[in-house]
Amino acid sequence: MISKITALSKEIETALQKKIDFKTKPIGSLGMLEDIAIKIGSIQNTLTPKITTPTIVVFAGDHGITKSKKVSPYPQEVTQQMVLNFLNGGAAINVFCKQNKIDLKIVDAGVNADLDKNKALISAKIAKGTKDFSIEKAMTITQCNAAIKKGQEIVNTSYQNKCNTIGFGEMGIGNTSSAALLMSYFTKINIESCVGKGTGLDSEGLQQKKTVLKEVYQKHINNIESPTDALATFGGFEIVMMAGAILEAAALKMTILIDGFIVTAALLAAITIDKNVIDYCIFTHSSGEQGHQKILDFLNVKPILNLGLRLGEGTGAAVALPIIQSATLFLNEMATFESANISEA
Repeated sequence: MISKITALSKEIETALQKKIDFKTKPIGSLGMLEDIAIKIGSIQNTLTPKITTPTIVVFAGDHGITKSKKVSPYPQEVTQQMVLNFLNGGAAINVFCKQNKIDLKIVDAGVNADLDKNKALISAKIAKGTKDFSIEKAMTITQCNAAIKKGQEIVNTSYQNKCNTIGFGEMGIGNTSSAALLMSYFTKINIESCVGKGTGLDSEGLQQKKTVLKEVYQKHINNIESPTDALATFGGFEIVMMAGAILEAAALKMTILIDGFIVTAALLAAITIDKNVIDYCIFTHSSGEQGHQKILDFLNVKPILNLGLRLGEGTGAAVALPIIQSATLFLNEMATFESANISEA
């Protein structure tokens, strides 16, 4: 069952703005840091917000569409290999989480392999990859609901371990195809404008990917009855779990660090289920994957960074965390005009 998400209080937002305006600086001179401070303070309903046990959860899953070899230059086996790389500490997300003291969780949401038991791996496998959505729906509604529930449970565990700030990442060859289809469904933007190069298609490969996904979209569009049904039709198990995780994090009043294209596509589903989800989100960067900025524009939100990242894994969220921490620190530790005996304008 999905918990109801409450809207943020305007009263605490006003009080936070007043506190910021009395800091020893010109009004508005800390720019976006001020917006972030107000956001986190509003989520925590306090004038002294703190980030505790920041965590990034990386969900991994395989996609049936990749077996056709028409949407990705990489074979499905890379998903499994990258999960092992995460577990061995060798991926970019490992480096950035270590740098910024972020707790990293790796989840097998639906990898097409029998992964050895590992205390660092959360086993939440729904199935060994989704079905090929060029032929049939990616998963059943029962599987979709199970994935949503798993995502909720994983976030709840982090919450019980004192985490109040959580980001999500993903790994899954073919998941930019799922994300493009979900983006098109939820935003009504033409599917061809949602499709990007993913793991590095050339122009010919990109055109083929657009053709395949347009056919997939047209095949299913008239048979989708709800946001959950859209996730079941086009999603990957890792994307559906992220949607559930986002919903639960918002219900628990956690600050949610939104990463790139895939995570933001999962967010679209979550927002359609409960519009108040967006109040709890900080958009960490604008991805180099072409559809991502279009989603940010659709949501009318401004990302913190624009570094051309398009790796996934939650890397944008991990890199942005120190900036987010700076926002809480200035709010809590910077002097006021009165305490510093400085004349106001």
